[in-house]
Amino acid sequence: MKNTLPLRAIQAFEAFGRCGSVTAAAVDLGVSVGAVSQQIRKAEEALGLSLLERRGRSVALTSWGRTYHAAISSGFEQIRDAQHIVERARSESALTISCLPSLASKWVAPQLLDWQIGHAGAKVRLIGSEQEPNFSADQVDFRISYGTKVHEFDHYVELFRDWVVPACAPTLVANRPLRRPSDILDFPLLGIEWARDHQSPPSWAEWAHRIGVPHRKASGEVAFSLSSAAIDAAINGRGFVLAQLSMAAEDIMAGRLVVPFDERMQLPAAYFLAWDRVALEKPFGPDLRSWIVSISKRVDAFSANRGWSTAI
Repeated sequence: MKNTLPLRAIQAFEAFGRCGSVTAAAVDLGVSVGAVSQQIRKAEEALGLSLLERRGRSVALTSWGRTYHAAISSGFEQIRDAQHIVERARSESALTISCLPSLASKWVAPQLLDWQIGHAGAKVRLIGSEQEPNFSADQVDFRISYGTKVHEFDHYVELFRDWVVPACAPTLVANRPLRRPSDILDFPLLGIEWARDHQSPPSWAEWAHRIGVPHRKASGEVAFSLSSAAIDAAINGRGFVLAQLSMAAEDIMAGRLVVPFDERMQLPAAYFLAWDRVALEKPFGPDLRSWIVSISKRVDAFSANRGWSTAI
């Protein structure tokens, strides 16, 4: 073979062999009949072989043409299959969000339905997971996580740095007046201890130091690995929790939790949103990313508005 065979010439010849005629090949490729004939002649010139022969009024493959077509057809079939896979992926409306479990149940999930109502046809899967995903292998589009894990991703944006405040069920303090923040330490305390690869939120010992009193465990302390579990325990009247405002805002506004004193402490790191670049090519992908960023701003707004703090 004297010359490199042009790809368009191979494509035209493959379409002829698959479709059975020059006219059908032209329709398949979206070009003129003359363009197909011209490209096939280029293929014959480059190969130095006759690929087609006339049989009366029809044109058919020669023996060399049949041999060559059999050799190249599987490659073009793989290309078409790959195109179909990509098209199906792009047209698939399902978007998957992987999120730290407590943040998923207490922050994202309660608001996600509102987004879906405004985006008819969108389907979102919300997965609570401590493990950072591999976007391609795990078929995840977005990840909401915390701290230094952000460096494991190529595309990300910081969402917010959360605060914790001492909160409890109203019934817990209904018959025990609180005169000063340190009185909280006389109640059962609910602690939160995250996994080792995440720096835990402020502890009760740190909070006691923050308000300038010794840390004492007059009624004991129970530690939870999930922030959401500790908050739920507080709602059920089991004690005080240093509740994250992002996760407890709805319960505070609904009166299920009260914050006797707004003695807050900020988490040592920020939450972030990471995404797979391909996710932004899916329907609703850019909208979902923008929405997550927008609701993160509500956390800052709620934190700045201290009117929800209830002196008891």
